[in-house]
Amino acid sequence: MKRQAYYPTNAPEQLVWLENFRNKLPGYVATIPLTAPQGAAGVADARSVIYVIGSWLPAVRDWTKSCTSASATVQSGDGSTAIALPVFNPPALPTGVALGNNGALDRIFALIQTIKDSPGYTEAIGLDLGIVGSTQTAPDLATVQPTITATVNGPAVDIGWGWGGHSTFLDQCEIQVDRGTGWALLTIDTTPNYTDTTAHPATLTKWKYRAIYRVGDSQVGLWSAEASVTVGG
Repeated sequence: MKRQAYYPTNAPEQLVWLENFRNKLPGYVATIPLTAPQGAAGVADARSVIYVIGSWLPAVRDWTKSCTSASATVQSGDGSTAIALPVFNPPALPTGVALGNNGALDRIFALIQTIKDSPGYTEAIGLDLGIVGSTQTAPDLATVQPTITATVNGPAVDIGWGWGGHSTFLDQCEIQVDRGTGWALLTIDTTPNYTDTTAHPATLTKWKYRAIYRVGDSQVGLWSAEASVTVGG
């Protein structure tokens, strides 16, 4: 999925955009015009994405951290209690929200193109719906470079990264880790920030992280400066 210039790059702003779009779209259905099913489908897709990135995904990340903690307890607990593994209980769907088929955001982008091609569309409507993107200058893909941070957060390491304002022109961020045995792939991420849930070693160890952007299947630009943390012990 190629991001659109009008669509924000971070989850909190995406939630604001989606809420604005789904709340205001019904008021423009007759003016654009769209069919009632088109308008309803756009609202339903927006509400599905809102649930996934606003409720479900944060719950999954919290559960993953609890799993890492449970794994450590199972291996090195005090032996006084029975093993109890965390069970993931997804947050309930809000009233009126039903998850449909995959590709909800792609369908929203396609609907937006339909809106812009419709006879009743105006720039004022586009601005109100948040579907008018600002003009961006493409970065030099030979020199573009991510900035990352690494912070120990309990049993995990939070890796901070972003698009540097160039999300329209980049597809992924490849993150590598060196746990003392050389660089190895950690993840290829498409959403800023990542949590490394690998269990910490028993002895103090320095972990290093670095990142580089990707377009398609290729790395572009320069490796980030290394970020390191001390874990274990």
